[in-house]
Amino acid sequence: MIMQKDIKKALSLIESSKRDIEYTFTLSVSAESANTIIRNVYECFRMLGEALLTAKGIKSEDHILPIGELISLKISTSRPLNLLDNLRRLRRNINYYGYSATAAEAEDILNFAKSCFNQVFKEVKKQIESLSRP
Repeated sequence: MIMQKDIKKALSLIESSKRDIEYTFTLSVSAESANTIIRNVYECFRMLGEALLTAKGIKSEDHILPIGELISLKISTSRPLNLLDNLRRLRRNINYYGYSATAAEAEDILNFAKSCFNQVFKEVKKQIESLSRP
């Protein structure tokens, strides 16, 4: 759905995402914290995708579109960005089907985020800033 471009909201989303991921990186990994860590990491990436859409004037109806925006970024990362779709499915299983993630899964997701979140963040910010110029 088309909506008004909102650069200010997009920048606010990415800054919130950055704060949240930095906090999530401080959490201790355990069986008890695994679901929370996975949800948080997922939400931080989703917000980056949502920010890109918001800056372009596109309103998403679900989480597939924001994650797709990130997967389609033309950046080089140490781990493939299409893992974000696997993360989306894992978070969906946690939220809607009662799946309990393991500490190993949370550790893997944290390693993924630590290896590429900043690169994705910088690219999203650069694109949003370029969309703000007349």
